[in-house]
Amino acid sequence: MANNLMDVVQFDQPGIPADVLSCVSQPIPHPGHGEVRVRMLAAPINPSDLMFIRGRYTLQAVCPAIPGFEGVGIVEQSGGDLRGRLFQGRRVVVLSRTGGTWAEHTVVPSSQVIPVSRHLSDEQAATFFVNPATAWVMTQEVLQVPEGQWLVQTAAGSALGRMIVRLGQRVGFRTLCVVRREESAEQLKALGADCVVVFNETTDDPEKLTQTLLQIVGESGVGYAVDAVGGSTGSAVIRSLGRGARMLAFGTLSGKPLQFSPRTLMTVGSTVEGFWLGNFLAGKGLLFRLGLVRRLTSLIQSGVLNSEIAGMWQPHQAATAVRAAEDSSVNGKCLLRFKEQ
Repeated sequence: MANNLMDVVQFDQPGIPADVLSCVSQPIPHPGHGEVRVRMLAAPINPSDLMFIRGRYTLQAVCPAIPGFEGVGIVEQSGGDLRGRLFQGRRVVVLSRTGGTWAEHTVVPSSQVIPVSRHLSDEQAATFFVNPATAWVMTQEVLQVPEGQWLVQTAAGSALGRMIVRLGQRVGFRTLCVVRREESAEQLKALGADCVVVFNETTDDPEKLTQTLLQIVGESGVGYAVDAVGGSTGSAVIRSLGRGARMLAFGTLSGKPLQFSPRTLMTVGSTVEGFWLGNFLAGKGLLFRLGLVRRLTSLIQSGVLNSEIAGMWQPHQAATAVRAAEDSSVNGKCLLRFKEQ
């Protein structure tokens, strides 16, 4: 590869990831003022990336587009602002709000990179934000689930769901997990989930899910919930909410909207709020972010918020990598690894 060119994974139109992704050469970009260029080391394949490629994400791609909302790399050039100069030459985690980390080099605002501990491997640093930060921020910063209280979570068999189970064990809240498959239920029980309910929205009655949740938590209803599914699953959880309860909607895995009567919320004064980690962090200063990084680093090192790694692929193997990421039998995160330079 010539010195002024880099490998990137991109798609020219939305579609099935394995079909539309390709590895191409592009000129290495230069940062503008307030930006930094990061030489990427590794980037994960997250559900948000796959939805972005399919055209189903909150952010619509401007094609040709490079996926990737997080990763780890080395800041190799600053656009001139103080923060960028301070990070020069340092390994950082990248949280890009517009994508672009599936490339050997990416340019992002200096506010979207944070130095990461040398004690974390590239694999754990690459998966630092989207899942670990989401698990911590939703449960501890936004909902602030009290010790001993139930937290209902849907899609609980995911990597994020398992993190929330471990976090609940660490800080003391109880996890009531909703999953689609019995196999996932057994895995979560072995992990330490307090209760697991199996619900398949294509075959099961949503009202039965609502009643099952109420039977478990009591007639006062669910106090705290996080939903990554939407559709009849998330709607059933909403109907189980009690007085003053809060639910965060942070995903749309079903591809279907939430459907419920406004009176469901009015009667008990419960609330349903949207959550997007990028928006949350955009409203926080550097000191908060550095404190969050220190806390997450400790929880990752202790095994509470660490990511299981299923495998690593090079950019030209992107199609194989995304197939593995979409395979429900593959446990752990699939990563793209970029060559050392």
